Amino acid sequence: MNVRLLLITMIWVFAHVSFAQSVSIRTDEWFPMNGTPGQKPAGFLIDFAERTFDSVDYKLMSWQRAVEEVKNGSFDCVIGAFKEDAPGFVFPEESWGVNQTAVYVRSADSWSYQGVESLLARKVGIIKGYSYEDEIDALVKTRKDVFKALSGVDALEKNFKKLAAGRIDTLVESEPVANAKILQMGLSGKIKRVGHTNLPQPMYIACSPAKASSKKLVKRVDTVIRELRASGELEKIMNQYGLTDWK
Repeated sequence: MNVRLLLITMIWVFAHVSFAQSVSIRTDEWFPMNGTPGQKPAGFLIDFAERTFDSVDYKLMSWQRAVEEVKNGSFDCVIGAFKEDAPGFVFPEESWGVNQTAVYVRSADSWSYQGVESLLARKVGIIKGYSYEDEIDALVKTRKDVFKALSGVDALEKNFKKLAAGRIDTLVESEPVANAKILQMGLSGKIKRVGHTNLPQPMYIACSPAKASSKKLVKRVDTVIRELRASGELEKIMNQYGLTDWK
């Protein structure tokens, strides 16, 4: 092999290895968006990530810790983020779905949701570090007597156990996530939805503001999600979870 050919080969190998570098994603469990690592189906956000990047290093941790660790550059991205969740992060133009927050109570409870102010007479389960909407977020900071925050990768399951046991009387959570967890925990018929706190909101993969590579990653996200939508593959992915394209 002559020197010129050897040099070209080495450049190609270096570029390929660099492109194939694993992208680290950290978040908490939020099925059907993302499930436990190794779970099948994995969750549509993980399906998108695996189609976008050559290799994905995906692990669970509490949401609050995930945001902190990605912010300081320990890992590349969080998924399932609203822009309010991760200020200063690098976001793509394209969302990876939408989410609507719902309010849940025990089935025998006659209370109904009548707006944010109506929550102030309740004991409301939430997850620490989540953004719900501006009005609720402001109350979470000042009304700790009302809003009971849990953290950890199993915070949602613990909140549903508390609700079923009567230790809280209300739960605020993503509707598709809550519905999947109710089914998984065998709580159908015991828990009901009584309203929504907001309109559907776009959610994203959000990448570290501490890494120069983040801008390249989100450009790749925009390219691939548009390709998936144009080919019909995005709709097929969403249909696996009983969902449809959000656009």
